[in-house]
Amino acid sequence: MPPDAPLLEVADLKVHFPIYRGVIAKQVGAVKAVDGVSFTVNPGETLGLVGESGCGKSTTGLAVLRMLDITAGRVVFDGTDITRHDRAAMRPFRRRIQMIYQDPFGSLDPRMSVAALIAEPMIVHKLAANAAERAERARELLEMVGLRADMASRYIHEFSGGQRQRIGIARALAMKPDLLICDEPVSALDVSIQAQIVNLFQEIQAKFGLTYLFVAHDLAVVRHISDRIAVMYLGRIVEIADRDTLYRAPLHPYTQALMAAVPIPDPEIEATRPQITVQGEVPSALNPPPGCRFHPRCPRAVARCKTEEPQLREATSGQSVACHLV
Repeated sequence: MPPDAPLLEVADLKVHFPIYRGVIAKQVGAVKAVDGVSFTVNPGETLGLVGESGCGKSTTGLAVLRMLDITAGRVVFDGTDITRHDRAAMRPFRRRIQMIYQDPFGSLDPRMSVAALIAEPMIVHKLAANAAERAERARELLEMVGLRADMASRYIHEFSGGQRQRIGIARALAMKPDLLICDEPVSALDVSIQAQIVNLFQEIQAKFGLTYLFVAHDLAVVRHISDRIAVMYLGRIVEIADRDTLYRAPLHPYTQALMAAVPIPDPEIEATRPQITVQGEVPSALNPPPGCRFHPRCPRAVARCKTEEPQLREATSGQSVACHLV
């Protein structure tokens, strides 16, 4: 791969879930969870993926890892198109692309000790010569994520939520990955614990040169950890820019509304901020509106927005937006 090439390239990705009815199971529609998403992630970079619940963020992450069938588009990892790889062909890539889930208790087997949980993927991918080496590696990883090595003999139910997430991170690091897909990894944690886990992500990224696709809905967390941020709405990316540009000068009306909803601790500054209110509910992904998908809720929508779908285009240097009014 050329030195300036992205580690991950997603091009016009679509993930549709068909709906069947009747005795003969005739397809009568499809939920367009992801409908034409494109982005790149460079080596060592953190790309934040934000948006309301149900906009397709987590589905995008699962599709990149090929845990969901891709309806259309391409996923290219480290110069290799993995879009149509079968399970056997994906195995070496799954070692290099690991996922951190929102609920560690649901993603870790409660019948296995922590040492066994961390050692299991090393056995699958043959990354350790014997049991002693796996056990030593598990102890090293636990200490690396801020837990004691003697906790390796315990079980998941004996840990707090933050500790469980640290174990999930240790299990992912056991594979020596290049890319971590983080699916809202701190949303179920207390605020103080969130800060600790986010700091841990930054520490291991600096130590191992990891690349992150960080899925979240908490804009404060995303701002803290991301280099660039992509904003999703109803299965599509509506704006993508570097962190500082997006927070300083958002261009899309939906991004502006998201930023206006982030509270500022200073009441005097908060009182002077413009109030941007988005009316209505998010339309159904089963039957998204024509034209711009945000137009039924957009306070600035014009006639063109209702019929012509805007394409993601560069509006300023390093900032792309899908809006007719920009």
